[in-house]
Amino acid sequence: MPNQIEDPFKAWECTGCGRIEAPQPCLGICQDRAVELVHAEAYRQLQDDNARMRELILRLAGTSPREGQWEAGYRAVQARAAELLERLERYDVSEPVSE
Repeated sequence: MPNQIEDPFKAWECTGCGRIEAPQPCLGICQDRAVELVHAEAYRQLQDDNARMRELILRLAGTSPREGQWEAGYRAVQARAAELLERLERYDVSEPVSE
């Protein structure tokens, strides 16, 4: 049974070619198949960025600007959104991984 996301496991990665190896006891019925993996640090960073986006959305949804102050509040939220978008540009997941 595959590990859950909450269940990280240790594996070896070749610094030359990037091969990943995680030895397990063989049950005698093994078959190799391709899987998609991400480094735990990249996943944690994406979770952190996701939490920041959620905070921004909640702030925007729950904000009622004072009379005559809507523009300052809008500009502050706009600047925060631009920061988050800049951070997320490194996670270009728009193109599926081809085998």
